[in-house]
Amino acid sequence: MNRKFSKNRSNPGLKKETFLLVSEETLLLEFLIAKMPHKSKNNIKSLLKNKQVLVDGEVVTQYNEPIREGQKIEFSSERIPKEKEFRDYNIIHEDHDLIVVEKRAGLLSMATDKEKQATIYSMLSIHVKKQNPANKIFIVHRLDRETSGLMLFAKSEEVKFQLQESWNETIIERAYIAVVEGEVKESKGTINSYLFEGNSFKMHSSQNPEKGQKAVTHFKVIKKNKYYSLLKVNLETGRKNQIRVHMMDIGHPIVGDKKYGAATHPIKRLGLHAQSLSFIHPTSGKKMEFESKNPRAFSRLF
Repeated sequence: MNRKFSKNRSNPGLKKETFLLVSEETLLLEFLIAKMPHKSKNNIKSLLKNKQVLVDGEVVTQYNEPIREGQKIEFSSERIPKEKEFRDYNIIHEDHDLIVVEKRAGLLSMATDKEKQATIYSMLSIHVKKQNPANKIFIVHRLDRETSGLMLFAKSEEVKFQLQESWNETIIERAYIAVVEGEVKESKGTINSYLFEGNSFKMHSSQNPEKGQKAVTHFKVIKKNKYYSLLKVNLETGRKNQIRVHMMDIGHPIVGDKKYGAATHPIKRLGLHAQSLSFIHPTSGKKMEFESKNPRAFSRLF
């Protein structure tokens, strides 16, 4: 059904002209092609690319966005201005001993042979040296390059070792949000295996305790549809690529993770975000709790 309606006051820059109501679960592009026979497939793709299609008031650009019955598809006659580039990181907390930051997807935790400067480590080093040229920064734990979210850094080697050596007692919770392929049937579960590194730096999973290090991952389904599932994931151990490997183990690889079996790339990034971190402060003994908002691209799939 097409119908004229008034301008939405909450988005004064958008002139919304028509809307369509979704009557059954499908994919956005398929729905638009069926409902807009007067437009070519390329025309519709251009609308999406130019951020002129909104689902329940949120701009959507993905062709394979799942939509469900009752949702409202709106159209803007004007292109939305290009958003400012997201900062590489945000400092969530800083004190004399440590820094908690939120990093964007695509940013390295530390230098590699190919990249020395564009890392969260080098950026924070510059930050602390502005306060005092003698200051240093120390990585306590890492996030994969394509994973966004919370990271913890120490401001002295002593605090770094104190955190790492008492990790299991100090860290109360490290929780991630993951978007995985397919509909996960179980509401929650635990994955146990032994991880080892093979060729090309790829991690592998085995049930043989002699082949690798024990890895335990707990998950809970938050939302799902027939295309994707949104999970909250808690780590009992912190092995390299642990969540990515374990999601592949259960047949639901993380979206965008071609290395570990994903066939889809709906949000143009890895569907993994370090959402919450709580720990005992190594100096004060106080409980510290931090939470990062879920990336909006994750929610749009549901």
